Amino acid sequence: MKHLVIIGAVWPEPNSTAAGSRMLQLLSLFQNHEYKITFLSSATPSDFSFDLSSIGIQTKAIQLNNSSFDSIIKELNPNVVLFDRFMIEEQYSWRVMENCPNALRILDTEDLHFLRKAREVAFKQNRELVFEDYISDTFKREMASIYRCDITLLISEYEMQLATETFKIDTSLLYYLPFLSEKTPFNSASFKERKNFVSIGNFLHEPNWQTVLQLKKYWKSIKTQLPEAELHVYGAYVTEKAKQLHNEKEGFLIKGRAESVAEIYAKAKVLLAPIPYGAGLKGKLFEAMNLGLPSITTRIGAEGMHGKLAWNGFITSDENDFVEKAVELYTNKSFWETAQNNGYEIIKKRFKKELFATDFMNKIEHLQGNLKKHRNQNFLGQILQHQSLQSTKYMSKWIEVKNGK
Repeated sequence: MKHLVIIGAVWPEPNSTAAGSRMLQLLSLFQNHEYKITFLSSATPSDFSFDLSSIGIQTKAIQLNNSSFDSIIKELNPNVVLFDRFMIEEQYSWRVMENCPNALRILDTEDLHFLRKAREVAFKQNRELVFEDYISDTFKREMASIYRCDITLLISEYEMQLATETFKIDTSLLYYLPFLSEKTPFNSASFKERKNFVSIGNFLHEPNWQTVLQLKKYWKSIKTQLPEAELHVYGAYVTEKAKQLHNEKEGFLIKGRAESVAEIYAKAKVLLAPIPYGAGLKGKLFEAMNLGLPSITTRIGAEGMHGKLAWNGFITSDENDFVEKAVELYTNKSFWETAQNNGYEIIKKRFKKELFATDFMNKIEHLQGNLKKHRNQNFLGQILQHQSLQSTKYMSKWIEVKNGK
């Protein structure tokens, strides 16, 4: 039985973040191909961390900047190691290379951090993004991480295009693997049975917080035209500044953590997601389509999701248009039902698990069987391994010695 080791930035919280759901999807892919899986992390589990042992996955706590990891990874002796985000690759890949040189190394980006950072800078300066915004320290670190790994998973078609066309990364080093759906569209609650608007997103994630601020700005105009409607804002880790936005009289309700997204989406009529910036795919919109809930979002929100298919509602970044479309989708049964069906079509044609699972695992098997040749062709990766990881390695050793004293 082959062995996969995942080194996680955090313990997965699928009910708190889209990244947590994504991680469980990856685990499922490897389990379905009879891999033994061990999940390692130096993070402290939270009350909401998923119980990985319940699905047969071994777990082990590790220490950052500590040589005890060397013994652990050598004993596990994995065939494949997956790094959860580039920061984890920076911290642990040199140890993996030294102790398990024949293990296939996979980087799961979650989303391209440098893209999200560039867009955040432009957004906060109230201007359009320019090429120079990309070239940050985050960009350099993330790019180096991509080259050092044998294969990098990108979740968005847009990010694949950006990586290959703008930054000329060879396609042999990248693999497009979006969110995966195993659900079959079901007979959800009808238009008449639903009421209220909903929004959802982890409050500690800055783009989600900015989305809530946009909603607060738009809501009064929507409420004026739909006085009986409420907006229910859900999200894990509610901050004090978010709680201050709660207003019963206005119908703007901060609800906190969602125990069941499926139950919330089944009762709501429209998802509002005026996402101003970000990267990757948006889990809230993916789940909305999966569960039959129409949405209104921005170009950034819908990016990489619908291809040439009609959206699951409306896409707009103009405030007045957003308000108009929200009212229209909330009140027009024909528009609403068409939007719901559009969402089902997007899931069926672009995100069904069977569209990707076999090809992905075949890619992993092929790389393992041709690893030496693959690495020899990635000469830039070898240069970066030799140069950049030396500084990481000796910094880590210095920190370990310092901590020991």
